This record gives sequence, C-alpha cells and structure tokens, in this order.
Amino acid sequence: MSHLENNAGAHASYSANRALLAVAAVLLAIPVVALLWVDSYASVNPTLAGFPFFIWYQFLWVFLCALCTWAAHRVVLMARPRRPLAGRVLTRKDLP
Repeated sequence: MSHLENNAGAHASYSANRALLAVAAVLLAIPVVALLWVDSYASVNPTLAGFPFFIWYQFLWVFLCALCTWAAHRVVLMARPRRPLAGRVLTRKDLP
C-alpha cells in the first residue's frame, strides 16, 4: 500500500461545502463573462479624463478581478475544513 493510499482514507471524512464552492466559482466567472461580453463595453462614449469607455472599463476590471479572486479565495477557505498535513499522523484529537 502506498503512502497516498494511506492518506486517502484519512482525508475521506473531510468534506467541502459545495454551495460555497459554487459561490466561489461564480465569483471567478464574473470577470471572465464581463470582459468576454465585448458588446457591453465596445463604445467610445462616455470618456473619462480623455480615455474612451472601453479603456477605463477594462482598467477598472483589473481591480475588480483582483477583488473577485480574493473573495473567491476567502469563500473557498470557509468552504473547506482544515486538513491535516500530508505527512502527519492523525490522532484522536484531530478527528471531529
């Protein structure tokens, strides 16, 4: 029996909250959909500081994408319970 097979049974009792993982997936999909839907921002007007709308819209999404990625990371951390390190032996205290 390999080391990976031994740990597979130990981690079987740890499950993730699938609803929260779905929320994280949606948070990651929002910037992709917003930037691939070109017709929504393919215009020159309105301008902001002389820059056309499509330029500052995409620049705004640089920050929004980082925010969505950070939020998805936090949601995934909430959705997954703490897992023991791979090389660590589980003790009775570690079990829920």
